[in-house]
Order: sequence, then C-alpha cells, then structure tokens
Amino acid sequence: MVLHPDEKCRSSQAKFLTQCPTDQRRLHELLFSYGNSAYIYHQQAKEFEPTVNDYEEWLEGLKEPIQKEMKKQGFDRCKNILSFTRYVLEKNDVGMEEFIKEQMGMEEYSEYKTFV
Repeated sequence: MVLHPDEKCRSSQAKFLTQCPTDQRRLHELLFSYGNSAYIYHQQAKEFEPTVNDYEEWLEGLKEPIQKEMKKQGFDRCKNILSFTRYVLEKNDVGMEEFIKEQMGMEEYSEYKTFV
C-alpha cells in the first residue's frame, strides 16, 4: 500500500482503516493507495517549474466557460490546479496511470481496477 507523505493524513487514513468493517477494509486500502499515488504524482509537477507558455497551451485545450475562468484566475493561481499539473507532467512524459502503476505495483493496481 502506498502511504501518504503527510504524517497527519497518513495517521488519519490508518485510523479510518482500523475502524473500517472487515469486508470493506481492502477496498479502502486500495482507494487510499491509488489516491496517495495520485497525490504524489501531482506534487511532482513542481519539479518541472511550469511556465507561462505551459499555462497558455493548457488554456487552449479547455472549453470556453472553464477557459474564461482560468484566464481570470491567472497563471500563479492555476499552478496547483490538478488538470494543469497533470498537463505539465504529461508534457514532460510523466504519465499519471503509468506513475500510479509503478507506485502501487501491478498486482495491487490490478486489484484496484477490479473494484472500480
């Protein structure tokens, strides 16, 4: 299971799992593992230092009502929006599903996929 990098969140998840009914525990372990992997994935976008050019390219792919709102928000406020961080990572050849598979391992990832 992939653990959350934040101690407080990791502790909260562990507490939840200990209180979870036995027949639901594995599902929640897999959900946490996938979610924690996705969290770690999005945190990596900071390593690529998104540029204004990345932001403008990302905006082009958005549909009109969302695009207008994101333009209004501006580059600095959009740096942490998940679809933008994913865009930056994908642009740098870091695919989300492949990253998550690596984090979870194929066996756990496959088990997760059977639940969802």
